[in-house]
Amino acid sequence: MAVITVEAAAYPEIRRSLGTTFRTVLASSEEEITALMTDGSLQAVLFDLDSIGTGAGDGIDVLKEMRQLRQDLVFVAMTRANDRSIPIRASRAGADEFFLLPLNFSELNIVLTRAIQKRAMEIEGRRMVEHFENKSAFCGLIGGSSAMQRVYQAVVSVASSNSNVVLRGESGTGKELIAQAIVQSGNRSEMPYIALNCSALPEGLIESELFGYEKGAFTGADGARAGLIESAQGGTLFLDEITTLPQGLQSKLLRVLQERTVQRLGGRTAKKIDFRLITATNEDLEDLVKKGRFREDLYYRINVVPIAIPPLRERDGDIAVLVDHFLRVYCAAAKKPLKSLQADVIAILEDYSWPGNVRELENIVQRLVVMNDSPVITAEQLPQTLLYSSAASQEAILIPEGGVEFDAELERIEVAYLSAALRRTHGKKSAAAELLHIDGQRMKYLCRKHKL
Repeated sequence: MAVITVEAAAYPEIRRSLGTTFRTVLASSEEEITALMTDGSLQAVLFDLDSIGTGAGDGIDVLKEMRQLRQDLVFVAMTRANDRSIPIRASRAGADEFFLLPLNFSELNIVLTRAIQKRAMEIEGRRMVEHFENKSAFCGLIGGSSAMQRVYQAVVSVASSNSNVVLRGESGTGKELIAQAIVQSGNRSEMPYIALNCSALPEGLIESELFGYEKGAFTGADGARAGLIESAQGGTLFLDEITTLPQGLQSKLLRVLQERTVQRLGGRTAKKIDFRLITATNEDLEDLVKKGRFREDLYYRINVVPIAIPPLRERDGDIAVLVDHFLRVYCAAAKKPLKSLQADVIAILEDYSWPGNVRELENIVQRLVVMNDSPVITAEQLPQTLLYSSAASQEAILIPEGGVEFDAELERIEVAYLSAALRRTHGKKSAAAELLHIDGQRMKYLCRKHKL
C-alpha cells in the first residue's frame, strides 16, 4: 500500500502514525506525483490542497486532474482554510474524504483504512457485475436464466436461415427485441428491418401501409407509395400482433408468401420480393385457427419455426439483473447517482407474478428513480399493488430490517384494538368486550392493565 502527500513538513509525523498500516511515500513535486500515479500498488493519495499554487482552489484543480488519471484510488483532501465551500468543491473534484488540518491521526488511520476497503469492494463489485452482465446479455437482451439461454440458442439457430419465425409469448416479454436479435445475428443484418404492429392501425389503413398504392388508387392517393412489404426487400419484415390482421389481409399476405410477389393497391403488375418474415403474437394461434379467426393455411406458413418467449415469473434469477440494468439506465437518464435496493426489495420483486412482464418491471424501476431522491430504494416505496400481492413484502412490513420488540408490539396492538372497540361502543366496556369476542372480566383486566 502507498499513501502520498505533498506536505513535506508534516510527512515524518504522518509516516510514524500510518507506518504500522501503510507504506507511505512522499511526493513533493509534480514529477514525483506523476511518477507515483503510475504505481500499481498505490491505493490512496493524502493530498494537501494548500501546498499547490496560492491556495486551496489551485489544489482542487490538481486534485481533479489526478482523479481523472486514476478512478480506482482513494483521495483524501486536507486544508487549513475554513471556507465552507472547499469540502463541497473538493468532493466534486474527486475527493473521497476531507480533513481540516491539523490532522487527528487516529481518526485518519481509521477513515483511510475503511475508505480503501470500500473502494476495493466497489471495484470487485463492478468487475463481478460486468462479468455477470457479459454472461447475461445477448444482442441487447438481458437475462442469464436457463429459460432465456434456450431463447438465445434458438435465435442463433434460426438467425442465418430464411425460415419464417413466429415469436409466442405474453405481452411485455420483449418479442420485438427477440426479433431484432434474430436480425442482428443473421446475414440480413445490414438490410432493411421493417416493423409493424398490426393492431396499431385501423383496417382501412393497414392494407395501404402493407402493400403500398399507385397514384389514384383511392381518394387522397396523390402519388405512388411503396408499402412496408416492398420496403423490406432484401431484409426482414416484423409483424407484431399478427392475429389482429383482418381475414381479407390474411389472404393477401398468404399470397405474398406463396408467390414471393407483391402488388400495390391500384397497380396492375406484381413485383418480385425477397424478405424474411418474423411474426409475433400473445394469443393461442391453434385456438384461433379452430375458431376460424385465423386462416389455417397462413398459420402453417408463419409457424415454420416457433420460439416461445418465457414470462418474467419463469426466468429464475433474471429479476435482479434486469433491475440493476434499468437502474443504471434511468439513473443516468435522470442524472442521479446510482441507486441501490434494500435486501428485502429484491425478495418482494421476485415474489410478484409480473402480469405485465419485463415492461411492467421497467416501468416500476423508472418510476422509483424519477419519484424518489433517496439513494436506497426501500419496500415502502414500491407500488401498493405489488406489496399487497407479495408475501415477502408482508414480512418486510411486519418485521423491518432492524427487527421489532415483540412484547411492545403486542402491547401496542392490544391498546389499538381496545381503544377502537371502546370508541365504537362509546366507552361501554361490556359492549366492547362483545365486539372483541372476549369475556367481561378479561375486558376489565385489560383496561386496568393499559389504563384505559
